[in-house]
Amino acid sequence: MARGNFDDRIAAARVANLLLDIGAVNFDAEKPFIFTSGWASPVYIDCRRVISFLPERREIISLGCDLLRASCDLKSVDYIAGGETAGISYAAWISEALDKPMLYVRKKPKGFGRGAQIEGHMTEGAKVLLVEDLATDGASKVAFANALREGGAVVNDVFSVFFYGIYRESPQIFSDAKLALHALATWKDVLAEARARHLFPAAVFNEVEKFLNAPAEWSRDHGGAFERLKTAG
Repeated sequence: MARGNFDDRIAAARVANLLLDIGAVNFDAEKPFIFTSGWASPVYIDCRRVISFLPERREIISLGCDLLRASCDLKSVDYIAGGETAGISYAAWISEALDKPMLYVRKKPKGFGRGAQIEGHMTEGAKVLLVEDLATDGASKVAFANALREGGAVVNDVFSVFFYGIYRESPQIFSDAKLALHALATWKDVLAEARARHLFPAAVFNEVEKFLNAPAEWSRDHGGAFERLKTAG
């Protein structure tokens, strides 16, 4: 979808290719990745890897800022906040690019008082844009947003470089929390670009597609957990 000079599809394809180029995407249908939650998956993405690749990182941040300009009222945003830990670096880069002051949000309170999870100086009633590297189902983004709200912030929008885009509950999670997610790419974007580049055998792509269409069932059938954690990501 094009919004002004920004086209979501072109940006998604470009980000997917950048992530593939730097080795941030891993496919293995024969030996599934088992996450700390017990969840089994034939795909794994490491957006933290981006920090070590300067040209790719700069392009991803530029595209992220373009997306935010097209989809958010950035003039009303007072602060950019990163979620501990992976979101902190992305928040720093976006803060600099958009010329907005930065905060970061801890996973757990440290200290006392209303803003015990928030690092940096924030004024009461400030409008804050939450930044993360990736989102799985969205539950941890809601936790960070709620911490900011409890500290006196207004939070309506979340930016993420990557969004799984495969869990049925995700739209409801964000809707219930009154949060709008702005993500550059999803697993389906990555799969499409990897297929176009013939990076893996057809059997691998077919297995990954099965996972994307029914992640819980795929995990169960490959020795992983069937029920997802409510704070997955």
